[in-house]
Amino acid sequence: MTEQLHPEGLTHLRADGSAHMVDVTDKAVTKRTATAEAYFVSTLDTVARLMNGDLPKGEALGTARIAGIMAAKRTSDLIPLCHPLPLTRIEIDFESHDDRVRVVASVTTKGVTGVEMEALTAVSVAALTLYDMTKAVDRHASVTGIRVCEKSGGKSGDWSVE
Repeated sequence: MTEQLHPEGLTHLRADGSAHMVDVTDKAVTKRTATAEAYFVSTLDTVARLMNGDLPKGEALGTARIAGIMAAKRTSDLIPLCHPLPLTRIEIDFESHDDRVRVVASVTTKGVTGVEMEALTAVSVAALTLYDMTKAVDRHASVTGIRVCEKSGGKSGDWSVE
């Protein structure tokens, strides 16, 4: 049975409006990379303690890095129409900026679809882990600014916010 695609060309909808997983069978295998960011916002003191590993729950950055990596690997379990991908690289870094920490995730695969959702999932969960690890010292902390910063590979080519 051949599926009827949505008349407006919406790739995740069939002609009847029901959602489905896009068929990527005939897409070319290419190296694909995406980088995303999120910001954990807190007090100057909490950010300093976080960066120094001086929190009641322990060393938060390493915990958040592992949580982000694990989350990227589980993206297709969390986002209903994402394809499971063989991820070949997941890097998560943290940059302190006064009252905030920029969380950056870069994800790579060699496959038929991009890894933007995996990068977004990684920074989201890593930032949420920072929140969890610091809530005992700052209940007013927040997570904000989650976005894709750049991507490369695939038919649409390279893209960057800058």
